Amino acid sequence: MKYDVKGMSCAACQSHVEKAVNSLDGVTSCSVSLLTNSMVVEGTVSSQEVIKAVEKAGYQASVQGQKQERKTQDHSMTIRLICSIVVLILLMYISMGHKMWNWPLPYFLHNPISRSIVEMLLASIVMIIHQRFFINGFKGVIHKSMNMDTLVSLGSLSSYIYSTYLVLKMPLVDIQEAMVLSHDLYFESAAMILVLISVGKLLEEKSKGKTTTAIQALMNLKPKTALKLINNKEVEVDIEQIQVGDTFILKPGYQVPVDGIVLSGTSSIDESSLTGESIPVDKQKDDKVYAATINQAGFIQCQATKVGEDTTLSQIIQMVQEASSSKAPIARIADKVSAIFVPCVITIAIITFIGWMMNTKDVGYSLERAISVLVISCPCSLGLATPVAIMVGNGVGAKHNILFKNSTALEQTGKTNIVALDKTGTITKGQPVVRMIQSFNNYTNEQVLSCASSLEALSEHPLAKAIVQKGKEQQVELLEVADFESLTGNGIKGRMNHHNVLIGSVSFIQQFIRIDDFNDISKLGMTPVVVCCDEQCIGVIGIEDEIKEDALEAIEQLHKMKCKVVMLTGDNELCAKAIAKQVNIDEVYYQLLPDQKAKIVQNLQKEGNVLMVGDGINDAVSLSQADIGMAMGQGVDIAMDAADVICVRSKLLDVCTAIQLSRYTLTNIYENLFWAFFYNILGIPLAAGLFSIRLNPMIAAAMMSVSSFCVVSNALRLNYKKVGFEKENKTMIKTLKIEGMMCPHCENSVKKALESISGVSQVEVSFKTGQAIVTMENEVNNEVLKKVVEDKDYKVISIQ
Repeated sequence: MKYDVKGMSCAACQSHVEKAVNSLDGVTSCSVSLLTNSMVVEGTVSSQEVIKAVEKAGYQASVQGQKQERKTQDHSMTIRLICSIVVLILLMYISMGHKMWNWPLPYFLHNPISRSIVEMLLASIVMIIHQRFFINGFKGVIHKSMNMDTLVSLGSLSSYIYSTYLVLKMPLVDIQEAMVLSHDLYFESAAMILVLISVGKLLEEKSKGKTTTAIQALMNLKPKTALKLINNKEVEVDIEQIQVGDTFILKPGYQVPVDGIVLSGTSSIDESSLTGESIPVDKQKDDKVYAATINQAGFIQCQATKVGEDTTLSQIIQMVQEASSSKAPIARIADKVSAIFVPCVITIAIITFIGWMMNTKDVGYSLERAISVLVISCPCSLGLATPVAIMVGNGVGAKHNILFKNSTALEQTGKTNIVALDKTGTITKGQPVVRMIQSFNNYTNEQVLSCASSLEALSEHPLAKAIVQKGKEQQVELLEVADFESLTGNGIKGRMNHHNVLIGSVSFIQQFIRIDDFNDISKLGMTPVVVCCDEQCIGVIGIEDEIKEDALEAIEQLHKMKCKVVMLTGDNELCAKAIAKQVNIDEVYYQLLPDQKAKIVQNLQKEGNVLMVGDGINDAVSLSQADIGMAMGQGVDIAMDAADVICVRSKLLDVCTAIQLSRYTLTNIYENLFWAFFYNILGIPLAAGLFSIRLNPMIAAAMMSVSSFCVVSNALRLNYKKVGFEKENKTMIKTLKIEGMMCPHCENSVKKALESISGVSQVEVSFKTGQAIVTMENEVNNEVLKKVVEDKDYKVISIQ
């Protein structure tokens, strides 16, 4: 259950709320975020008990619903601040301007007693405007949960009470002594402390608001309306009216309202909002579409499969929010310190006052030192050091299509020194293709492919699909199959034209027929599939799962990041070693079952922190076993459920980016913690006067305000870090003026012809304008462009 928490001002507040809720029976975990003023509670405890416990600790809580607008809060804070600044300026003019620079005053204020009373009244107004410091501060004392507001209110109130005492003393002494007493007043300090810290809090709130821009940007992607098909009529409805099973329409330029599946029509959809890929994805019947993506061309009908919070976009938003509000292990350092911070500071302030009183016998000076200690201390910076960096890090990850499920994942990913990679779908594309066919015993390659395609068409195996696809491309004849049977151990059999056909792996076929090992094919990284007819080998088909374009570069980057790279696969030894050699894998383990993969990961953990990357059901166990499990976004649901990090684009380079971003975030946290500790370690002795420097409480308050602002600003620097390893493509665009295109079919024909050219990344064709806009990753000769178009019987008029 998620809650909003009000009244927290520092890490001590956060710690007290967590302690209060964790003490309840039935609470298994409680995580409070000072950054977002939110709390996540897990367990069987009721929300009423949680809210009561928070209120007993001196704060307010409510079940999280619609969040209050930060703009409204900022506006209220700004108005109060402006009013107090106006009063403060008047107070400073009277108290310091007149005394130090003899600025003119009305005649009635020339008397030190009347002037002091006006100063007291003005300071009182500022204190009333900022009364929340006193309310929250003394609530903390009552509930034994002292916080930053306690320190600020004690410092301001001490100044005010001491100064009020001197004002009351003035009528009892002569005018000369009253004049001397007026110079020892601290009304301006009492007011200035509150104003300066309020300025710091406002800057801090604005900076904290910037850390949530990534989440807000994701939420802004959510569509508001949809074109629903009701009684065969197109009706525009609110997105909430779309239910699972409903049919919706997508016209060119329309945003996909919910996740769904294409029922009819063809189109191209821009999925860059989810995947980051700029090239539109072609869609046809039975293809999936995702909420917030944009239909670029074509008219399609879709059926809703996931709506509301179940859509891919909503799950991404929820994942980023939960990761940002969860607590990283490194945050425990600040938690332990902040739990005892405020009592220690108050103790130091008392010791400072007593020490200087014994040394100087000067109440004013001793009180000034004690107040400076109270207001310079900054538990805020300690409390914000980790969560602001985590929030920004998660936001940057979301922008780069990397989703960390929690803060622990973001922290631990950077500590990786061993990366274990699944082969299929991770190093390779997971889309096997036929690379070679060898025929034997007077059979032709076409006959072998015809025989294999006919039988494999009845199988669901990925290699079978590759063979069937090759058969379609070469338009081989499909034979009628009888007595089809799928055999355990990688094989199938059936009868065609009164012949018994058996197809399978080398090891499987060798159980029945004496055949070659075909090691030459395996050494090339291909999987040999043997085709036999009437107990005679008639051919072998070499199938290759293509290596991803970025695999070699990704593994090189992992090596540069001092990571050992291991490959785990269920494939045979020769094929596995061939793939590993092509991409420079350090170690390879082959012919593994799921539980064997997990055991190898467990052994690797003895050497260091293991990051396991996979995408299939067989990877789920090892993903859970690893220190960090990372799933490719195109993988199965069970793999993504078991993983701690998800790479939406399924690019291997994103693994490197995730590690890099985690290391940047960790460095930023260490910097924040260093400056937070360094500031307090240096600031408190300085305020106490140990360095023979008289630090005015107003300056101390300003330093305290600046410290929190600096911590948040340092975390925001993560937004400007260069993250990622993908090389920027120097794209070129050429526009072809084409004559002869008359319809969408002509468009499609020209588009496919141009897309077949090496170096062409994107093509946009319009028969209405008679133009083709070609985007290229490298230079393509105009004659080549012209030839492929004119080969389709169209005429190229010009190329620009």
